[in-house]
Amino acid sequence: MFPEFRDLISKLKIEDAHFARLFDEHNELDQRIKNIESNIELATHTEVEDLKKAKLRLKDELYAILKKLS
Repeated sequence: MFPEFRDLISKLKIEDAHFARLFDEHNELDQRIKNIESNIELATHTEVEDLKKAKLRLKDELYAILKKLS
């Protein structure tokens, strides 16, 4: 995610607790979605769509932080 900001992401994950929390939440949602799509976890179509929307909101928030600081 956002390879052009790799160095800034690494720095923020260490120095900014809010950013680190958002980043971790995004990754957890991503893994959960992958598990559902691989039939490791079960979920309804609506639940999957809600997870994807939440993941996208987090990604947008992370991107806004990165753009502001770059």
